[in-house]
Amino acid sequence: MLAAVPPPVTVRVPAKINLHLAVGPLRADGYHDLVTVFHAVSLFDEVTVAASDAPGIEVHGEGVTEVPADETNLAWRAVQVLAEKADRDPDVRLVLRKGIPVAGGMAGGSADAAAALVGLSTLWKLDLTRDELSVLAAELGSDVTFALYGGTAVGTGRGEQIVPVLSRHTQHWVIALHRGGLSTPAVFRELDRLRGDSTPAERPVEPVLEALAGGDPRQLALSLGNDLQAAAVTMAPELRRTLRAGVAAGALAGLVSGSGPTCAFLCTSAEAALDVATELAGVGVCRTVRIAHGPVPGARVVDHDPPTMPPPPTAWPPVRA
Repeated sequence: MLAAVPPPVTVRVPAKINLHLAVGPLRADGYHDLVTVFHAVSLFDEVTVAASDAPGIEVHGEGVTEVPADETNLAWRAVQVLAEKADRDPDVRLVLRKGIPVAGGMAGGSADAAAALVGLSTLWKLDLTRDELSVLAAELGSDVTFALYGGTAVGTGRGEQIVPVLSRHTQHWVIALHRGGLSTPAVFRELDRLRGDSTPAERPVEPVLEALAGGDPRQLALSLGNDLQAAAVTMAPELRRTLRAGVAAGALAGLVSGSGPTCAFLCTSAEAALDVATELAGVGVCRTVRIAHGPVPGARVVDHDPPTMPPPPTAWPPVRA
């Protein structure tokens, strides 16, 4: 008798921006200690996992020529890590549909890895909790753990140790996509070069957490900050013009997302975001603009989701993939 082939599983996973990113000195292992506030926003990749006699990965969407479609892709490494844990062969095919900017500082590769963990765990009926998957996620990369959970969270260590943050209100964003990408390791090296032997200035996280708890975007705008922004702007000086143009268009504040070069602009409302996006698109300082809101949940199986997204969680109940 032939064994039943399980149906493919599709997982939707969001992009992230960093509302706060404080980077410590370079460690002996080559990493930096971080204190960051992750914020999941409504730009998504979709990852489909299917049983296959021809294992591998294929990528569709904008910027796919910059995404490896081989064993070096972080999503495929996630498959290999989970297959090893389950003591199975990685006889699956991954299909990535990109909606998150590639090399844009929004953790698209980490999001795909988180989605692959959730999708494969579901396909193989491994019955693993998010907390169990997060152990594997931390092995794969600094942002993969957050992509599993989404919402808003403080990240420490390399960013893989996360704690949920109370965020009372939806925040509205305009996302300006740059014409090229920036290498995250190169941006960190540039930051180290700019700092030289000086001690990094302290960037306390408390004002951001207080602003999120209060829900006022104007207060949040005053507390946004990213230590990597100076390095990203040094490597891509045209970002200065993008940041100025977004604020001139009516945004409360703008900052480089993570290691860049994507820029995120906080707005007072959904209507204000539409106005800012329209004006920014006409200035010609970026490739294109998107409107997004956050926080949104992390990696979720699409078929099992309700038709509309639930409110962002302020705490994470036990969830099985």
